[in-house]
Amino acid sequence: MNFWLIKSEPFKYSWEKFTKDQQTFWDGVRNYQARNNLMAMELGDLCLFYHSNEGKEVVGVAEVAKTHYQDPTTEETAWVVVDVKPAYQLKHPVSLHTMKSDPRLSQMGLIRQPRLSVIALTKDEFDTVISLSNEPT
Repeated sequence: MNFWLIKSEPFKYSWEKFTKDQQTFWDGVRNYQARNNLMAMELGDLCLFYHSNEGKEVVGVAEVAKTHYQDPTTEETAWVVVDVKPAYQLKHPVSLHTMKSDPRLSQMGLIRQPRLSVIALTKDEFDTVISLSNEPT
């Protein structure tokens, strides 16, 4: 199993909307590194769902429900999507500030490449964020 972080601006697509929809395709990725990360996702992989720009916090966990296929929002064949579905909401959101303050996450892609929209995580990074979500802020 692989672990990822996917970003969404809450005013465009929030965790609340995602849980209401129950499944969606993750589109709009127009960066080759992020696209390659989508292409590397496997069925059942887990993704931290991160609210970017507003909130700047991990709010839930999604699961890859379908591996990559052509992005239906564009005719350009370079771009792909994956289907994701909600797995669970975090007990407490984990803020970017909290993640930056934790030395265990110093090499995390979100810290090192903050503009990337789909980021590979190690199991330890994923587990650390989940652990932090169980601690009240």
